[in-house]
Amino acid sequence: MKLYFAPMTCSLSPHIVLRELGLPFELIRVNNQTKRTADGRDFREINPKGYVAALVLDNGEVLTEGPAILQFLVDQVPGSALAPANGTWERSRLQEHLNFISSEIHGGSAPLFNSQIPESIKSLFKHKLFSRLELLSQMLATQDYLMSTFGVADAYLFTVLTWLPTFNIDIENWPVLAAYMKRIADRPSVRLAMAAEAATQPV
Repeated sequence: MKLYFAPMTCSLSPHIVLRELGLPFELIRVNNQTKRTADGRDFREINPKGYVAALVLDNGEVLTEGPAILQFLVDQVPGSALAPANGTWERSRLQEHLNFISSEIHGGSAPLFNSQIPESIKSLFKHKLFSRLELLSQMLATQDYLMSTFGVADAYLFTVLTWLPTFNIDIENWPVLAAYMKRIADRPSVRLAMAAEAATQPV
């Protein structure tokens, strides 16, 4: 498998999960501005949507969208603690978490990256994001992870919460979330993934 990624993007979450599962893969960097890849291709030929992550399987099939990639990966290792089995109530709960992260945290953060949006408008997006962070803080006040153990939803949530400093948002305002982030950052898979991405050369 090949994972096309860009540093400090949502592609970090499948990268973490690949390392958690011990699956073999090749990591290929993408320049988000030029859409060139480290292996010399136009990334839009791989993913016409133009954004990471993209997972290219050994048979040539391409899978995009983080929640779909995460669930595909974990299903390659049946019985993994990173996700409940398909068809169970717990799997539906996992999908609920993934959709919330995708729409409310990831999607809610996206406008804050846009330098053309005035700060007065961004403050409205931040206010909504803060309410979502408060919900997460309440949820994680009584449990270490979103599910019973560390799983794919945690890899995704950790990834999007790493963007907060970019928006001048201090996660220490939510001590529960700050502790959660430290807990996940200390995992070997997370340290390895972040170090591997940092070590790649710009495209």
